[in-house]
Amino acid sequence: MAMFLPSESRALCDIDRAINSQSTFVSRPPGCNQLSLHVLMCRASLWDSVCGRSCSHHPFPAMGLFDKLAGWLGLKKKEVHVLCLGLDNSGKTTIINKLKPSNAQTQDIVPTIGFSIEKFKTSSLSFTVFDMSGQGKYRDLWEHYYKEGQAIIFVIDSSDKLRMVVAKEELDTLLNHPDIKHRRLPILFFANKMDLRDAVSSVKVSQLLSLENIKDKPWHICASDALKGDGLQEGVDWLQDQITQSDASNEDMRDK
Repeated sequence: MAMFLPSESRALCDIDRAINSQSTFVSRPPGCNQLSLHVLMCRASLWDSVCGRSCSHHPFPAMGLFDKLAGWLGLKKKEVHVLCLGLDNSGKTTIINKLKPSNAQTQDIVPTIGFSIEKFKTSSLSFTVFDMSGQGKYRDLWEHYYKEGQAIIFVIDSSDKLRMVVAKEELDTLLNHPDIKHRRLPILFFANKMDLRDAVSSVKVSQLLSLENIKDKPWHICASDALKGDGLQEGVDWLQDQITQSDASNEDMRDK
């Protein structure tokens, strides 16, 4: 531990013991303040690296000090479970794939059978997305995951006017389900495939789905082209803001 001052080693060990014992401090761990937080996290990361190389019995075998400290200070990304719903061939899987880092994206998109689980991150949230098949025989599976959902992404093929009625029926069934009806879940709508000649505007999609009747849940609709990624960031930014606001509101309620 030659690269650490004795005082630094003692401070890091004290912090780790405090976290392990679930001790609480008024604000920051001992010796920390706003100016030293970044330095502390860098030193914690280095500490993990050195301890891991130097001995097999270092103080933090299960989880590194950096991870523990980040979680304790609320710096780790909050994980959010999102349901991605919509009819088959609306572009759900393509949208989720486009939201993942480029090195994690799949080149060949195939129709989802049943459901798949994907992950992507924003600046403050880690999303676990349940990409549910929109094929008729699999739509009955959707309701089994409603309780787990903290937000909904509903994708519409804006060029498929014939099945817009079916999409509305599925949306109405979703909104009236007992596990959804009385919860203030944010719903992000993607009016997808805007690049196609027959596509209608997001305003028209909103009208066809009667979105103006949704009074008890925050919702937002984005025109999107999943293949190019157009409109996706706008939607995810809105969803992140809604979840963050909801968390802040819940904290205020608990403090009262």
